[in-house]
Amino acid sequence: MDRRVMGHLLHLDASARRASFSRALSGTFARTWREADPGGAYTYRDLAADPVPHVGEAWTELCYAVLAQGITDIGRYREVVRTPAQADAWAIVEPLLAELEAADVVLIGTPMYNYSVPSALKAWIDQVTFPKMSLRGRTFVVAGARGGAYGPGTPRESFDHEERFLRDFLLGHFGVDDVMFIHAELTNSLIDPALAGLRDEHERSYEAALETAAELGGKLAGR
Repeated sequence: MDRRVMGHLLHLDASARRASFSRALSGTFARTWREADPGGAYTYRDLAADPVPHVGEAWTELCYAVLAQGITDIGRYREVVRTPAQADAWAIVEPLLAELEAADVVLIGTPMYNYSVPSALKAWIDQVTFPKMSLRGRTFVVAGARGGAYGPGTPRESFDHEERFLRDFLLGHFGVDDVMFIHAELTNSLIDPALAGLRDEHERSYEAALETAAELGGKLAGR
């Protein structure tokens, strides 16, 4: 595959709601990406409908063995598998890593839950994260929705542990600094009477996020 012409998009959704704002945003990005790069590869994983299990003790054994043996090549991780329990753990990890390693662009549709990411997304992150593992050269796009307003200058800016966590994690662990965030805010204004006066602001935020998702999908196609 000529990566300059065709790309590979890994699309993840983590919302527990099937008709969610984050799914709408990630779906818009994915649709325009696929329209702009019809020859590209596309992999989809619904982390809420088909949850990735939490890591167990056998996974930690694989992780420590990779670190102890100084293995940094993802393709060599399987060399450390020794026991039946480790083989079972590796059977979960291997397809997830293969999807991630193959991707040029990783699209994550996720809401903010309790100021951070859903446990479904965190479980996936834990499964695919090994010591000194690099994903440099890839682009990550996070299409998210939040019940309140957490942007710069808002009273709750400091409560945003979702974007901060993902940005810090992707750079600090994977060495990825090409990370883009798309946020639809104030979604709770549609159901919380106390926020009803902010519904117009939510609508503007959501429409702007949809436009950004569509624009980025076409712009990043082919990576």
